Amino acid sequence: MSQTSHLSHTISVGGVVVDTRHWIGGERVASVETFTDVSPVDGAVLGEIARGGPAEAEAAVAAAKAAFPGWAGTSRAARARVLHAIADGVEKRLEELAIVETTDNGALLRSHRRGVMPRVAHNFRFFADWLLSLDHEDFETRGHTNHVSWDPAGPCVLITPWNAPLMLATWKVAPALAAGNTVVLKPAEWSPLTASLLADIAAEAGLPAGVLNVVQGYGSEIGDALTSHPDVRRISFTGSVPTAQRIAGSAAANLTPLSLELGGKSPLLVFADADLDLAVDLAVEQYDNAGQVCLAATRILVEEAVAEEFTRRLTAKASRLTQGDPREEATDLGPTVHPRQLEKIDGFVRRAVEAGARILLGGHPKDGRYYAPTLLTDVAQDSEIVQEEVFGPVLTLQTFAGEEEGVRLANDTRFGLAATVATGDRERAERVSGQLVAGTVWVNCFFVRDLQAPFGGSRQSGVGREGGTWSFDFYCDLKNTVTAPTGWTDHG
Repeated sequence: MSQTSHLSHTISVGGVVVDTRHWIGGERVASVETFTDVSPVDGAVLGEIARGGPAEAEAAVAAAKAAFPGWAGTSRAARARVLHAIADGVEKRLEELAIVETTDNGALLRSHRRGVMPRVAHNFRFFADWLLSLDHEDFETRGHTNHVSWDPAGPCVLITPWNAPLMLATWKVAPALAAGNTVVLKPAEWSPLTASLLADIAAEAGLPAGVLNVVQGYGSEIGDALTSHPDVRRISFTGSVPTAQRIAGSAAANLTPLSLELGGKSPLLVFADADLDLAVDLAVEQYDNAGQVCLAATRILVEEAVAEEFTRRLTAKASRLTQGDPREEATDLGPTVHPRQLEKIDGFVRRAVEAGARILLGGHPKDGRYYAPTLLTDVAQDSEIVQEEVFGPVLTLQTFAGEEEGVRLANDTRFGLAATVATGDRERAERVSGQLVAGTVWVNCFFVRDLQAPFGGSRQSGVGREGGTWSFDFYCDLKNTVTAPTGWTDHG
């Protein structure tokens, strides 16, 4: 573990200056200890990052609590203006954010430029605009008027993952701020840098001190102090089931409401009547971000009548994917985020092969930082590789005889985050979608997400829904004010 006393508090990432300290109460705050941030692109050390613990957690929550009355009392229109100003700042620094994110977590630079960072700005604009339109019509009960309002809840702790750091952070930060809450953001230790840049952008946009705080650190070292804090009013977490269970235990003493978006083991159901070229494209899409996507349909389920032809086309197309430096335009798959994740992925594959799985494609690491796009078949439904989330570019392929069996296999895991269906029969699409256990079902498409739609998982894929009004329902205390028609004093 490094010491910060002799270190600079800024680093340069592709020419972009990033402050490695926490952002608490509108000021940069160092920690005595640090952790090393390493780029998955080439293994280069990016710098030493402030490593927070209980003291930093306490300071951040205290800052959020102190700033809450002022921000909660700010008008909706004023809050919306600040959020739009943050979006302006993101767009102004889009290229810098894209470069830093790619260097820090290894995802494709072209994706960050064209899709991810524009979506970050959109997250702020969408919730700013949604806030201004948020309303329920008053309704009458025996002559009494009911008025529903969304009251800011208080300080929120937001804990985000490493696979899409800034996009998923702002998916939480934007509605929490729009709702009138203050925020303590804890980014993943494998990809902390763009959260620091977000703090700079928010300050430049005029967000008052203490409304957004960013603290960095390792898991439970700082996480337990944040999630068990009695002054925290909401906790939103995206990550693994075991970590969510620990967070839920910490939050239980204070009955702090939770929103948990967890893992998945989603199916792609390919029926014999599907457009096979489309179905193959959908399957290849699951290798996106080197398979480090919670929504990925990693279980390919194909109707027997077309399984042979589908498999031939899939292996041919997937084998043409270009894996390499994520900064290169031609690259389709970048590196795995961290050596520990690479080891985890390879362990899943090796155990699957030992249990009888057959490798149709890939099945091995490459150049120490990459894992080859992998396709396994001859896998048992109750096997680890079918039941557990790998979070890497590893797909399994199984066949089914008919619709009933396909749905049964699709639903036969402890997860229920998403599902994808490829079929040419509209009635079947409606029928199967209605039977699938999933928070989101895509039919003949994948990863189409509108911010006004509810998003979340079923079973062990999560608790709660966010998006549109659902986000405000979570980040606010809903109040119903019932007013009698009589009893008024005439002051005229």
